[in-house]
Amino acid sequence: MFTGLVREVGTVVAYEGGRLVVRCTTEAALGDSIGLDGVCLTVVDLGAGTLSFDVVPETGSRAKPFGGRVNVEPALRAGEPLGGHYVQGHVDGIGTVRSITADGADVRLTVEAPPELLRHCVEKGSVAVDGVSLTVAAVSDTSFVIALVPHTLAETTLSEVGTGDAVNVETDILAKYVERLLPPSRTGAQRADTMPA
Repeated sequence: MFTGLVREVGTVVAYEGGRLVVRCTTEAALGDSIGLDGVCLTVVDLGAGTLSFDVVPETGSRAKPFGGRVNVEPALRAGEPLGGHYVQGHVDGIGTVRSITADGADVRLTVEAPPELLRHCVEKGSVAVDGVSLTVAAVSDTSFVIALVPHTLAETTLSEVGTGDAVNVETDILAKYVERLLPPSRTGAQRADTMPA
């Protein structure tokens, strides 16, 4: 479990055969969970200033490819403050940055996302983008908007994204549970557990 409050930005130094090596200063032990760009991975090897992880095909099918710089967050420990929101590190899908606009000191990103992600987004609700806990500023039929304050831009990789770039998206876990508990909607949408095989 994570909060979406990035602790540092690490650098991918190797990614071959499913083994990912990241240079960072985050302290970890073998078996610890670390969030990288919003993906929960397990530490399988410790190096001099590096952490190694195994990336399975399921992760590759849900998240954008690892490369360059990545947002790093160790798992939440009991007793630590919950400053962001509950983030599982289970990426729901990939969004695409459609526009970047300045709004005073802030920057607004419009992220295009598929309907299965957008149905869990609500204005003033929470969303994790590349592992960063953010508030949804607006939602349309094709996208959602997030506002990035200067601190977020300075401390995460979101200052580096450009129009057309892919981003990892994890929607709010509470929305997913609410949807599962409710009966199928009158619009014809079915819950995943009631869909025919």
